[in-house]
Amino acid sequence: MPTLPPPAWLPQLDALSRGGVLQQTPLAAYTSFHIGGPADYLAIINRPEKLLAALNLLHRAEAPFLLLGGGTNILISDAGVSGLVILNQCKTISWPEHSQQNEQTTILVEVDAGAPLAGFARESVNRGLAGLSWAVSIPGSVGGAIIGNAGAHGGDIASALHSVRWWRSGRVETLPARELSLGYRSSRLKSQKTGEEAPIILSAVFRLRPDVDKQAAARAAAAIRHRRRTQPAGKSAGSIFKNPPGDYAGRLIEAAGLKGRCAGAACISEKHANFIINRGGATAADVMTLINLARNEVWKRFGILLEPEILFIGDWRQGPALVDPRR
Repeated sequence: MPTLPPPAWLPQLDALSRGGVLQQTPLAAYTSFHIGGPADYLAIINRPEKLLAALNLLHRAEAPFLLLGGGTNILISDAGVSGLVILNQCKTISWPEHSQQNEQTTILVEVDAGAPLAGFARESVNRGLAGLSWAVSIPGSVGGAIIGNAGAHGGDIASALHSVRWWRSGRVETLPARELSLGYRSSRLKSQKTGEEAPIILSAVFRLRPDVDKQAAARAAAAIRHRRRTQPAGKSAGSIFKNPPGDYAGRLIEAAGLKGRCAGAACISEKHANFIINRGGATAADVMTLINLARNEVWKRFGILLEPEILFIGDWRQGPALVDPRR
């Protein structure tokens, strides 16, 4: 097969990417699952002005791309991703000056979409702000958390998000949070994963408040303890399935007798059945086999369809794909 010429945008993007654009680079190292085949091209961008320049460059060139943040809540196929992947590592946080007043005072904090959510939440607690204590143990980036409306311990992104600044088709716009249709682990953005027409979150403004009752740190510590007590350590993508109404995906999978079930080097966690653990060297095909097993068994035994919370990225034409157990 003849070697294709490099794309015309490559030299300019190479100058914007930290360390230059990488070619045929496995994406496993950039995901919490440590699973994923190669990208044809990978650009790592850590400054907001460079990210905006890259997006505009690709828009003019009509070049499709995929943008990744923290690499959590996703499963990348073993075949990888054709074309370009941009890894957003922009992490600036603009902390406003404030003097503590009362719990009704609103403090607006702007944060880049590539910033780790847990780190942002912990720093907000350290600065005497309340509103994100629930997020101190949630992995992933701010942008990804917004797309999936991440939540825990009675809080979620929707409860604290004020607005987002996004790029779409060469234009930068600011939208109030109410226009994002944030629901249970969902938003209007979650189905738009690839392509230059999909909106790309650049930054977000969160609505926090002074920690008047001095309980934010205690709530954060309790959230961390709960996570360590109830969720497994190791390489995973977080919760695999959404909880069905009135029930828990983990309970259903456990009741179906699947705790500890393995496919290759991937195993349904003994600690929490809604987690699949990569024991080392697991493939996306291993994980998909377990996902289909869980969906099939839960549907057969309880008549409940488990809906994935994670996103499936890349080329899935080879190997197992997601199967509807109702068929």
